[in-house]
Amino acid sequence: MRTIPFGQTDSRVPNIVAGMMRIRESSDDEVRALYTAAREAGIDFFDHADLYGGQRHTCERRFASALKLTSSEREQITLQTKTGIVAEEWHYDSSYDHIMASAEGSLEALGTDYIDVLLLHRPDALVEPEEVARAFDDLEASGKVRAFGVSNHTPRQVELLKTAVTQPIVANQVQLSLTHSTIIAQGLTSNMAGEADSITRDGGGIIDYARINKITLQAWSPFQKGFQDGVFFGADEHTKLNAELDRLAAKYGVTTTAIATAWITRHPAEFQVVLGTTKPGRIIDAAAGSDIPLTRGEWYGLIQAAGHKVP
Repeated sequence: MRTIPFGQTDSRVPNIVAGMMRIRESSDDEVRALYTAAREAGIDFFDHADLYGGQRHTCERRFASALKLTSSEREQITLQTKTGIVAEEWHYDSSYDHIMASAEGSLEALGTDYIDVLLLHRPDALVEPEEVARAFDDLEASGKVRAFGVSNHTPRQVELLKTAVTQPIVANQVQLSLTHSTIIAQGLTSNMAGEADSITRDGGGIIDYARINKITLQAWSPFQKGFQDGVFFGADEHTKLNAELDRLAAKYGVTTTAIATAWITRHPAEFQVVLGTTKPGRIIDAAAGSDIPLTRGEWYGLIQAAGHKVP
């Protein structure tokens, strides 16, 4: 398992993350099997959110209840969770009171004294950076949260937070897969009128911004066709892509899941790939792509097979 620098910290983390968003219906044995597969593959980074599981903190509580980690076991892993989405009358809330209450709820649900990383789950149009900063300061001073980041934020939205927040923004979790790859594909056809990928859509190039500012990008839904509409593996509308995935899987002696993972981890921005599976086998398959050295030709061949133009 290849490790990468984590934001501006001195820590190194695996470039594969085990996401826990779908474990609500999993039995204790199934959660333990998922956890064990991750640890044996070299993954010690686990992603949560207060929203996951329907009722608040459901999957966090399911994780802690099933594993019952000892203090020493807890110290061996990184627990990341997110706050800011409220399911009731669906809205976003990055107020001081909400961040503090959510963090306390996550600490209780996860059965831990500290959260390693806390992310703001979605950009809040009503954000007041001073309130976010006050919450982050209080959580850091109390030792309850050790690092802070965001999810689905544009460069300008991060800059707005930084007008008040003093802690480094260590991570930004964004959607990325071969077929949902706008943040990478934009600019490939730069200066070509009429080409969709000639346009920069996120306020300045989120990947370039992250690299310049040493923010770790975390790719969620790494195998989704688009936004919550199924995976691209075997999809009729992606026959060319699947043929190329099959060819490279045979060449490297791995599964297509590993190749799709390797396409993301090959990027020099040094992404973490956030898996959302409840299947131990899928974790093992993806982990095999952690450090596959795709050539430049193979990497560009995959993004072309996914439907993007490389002029």
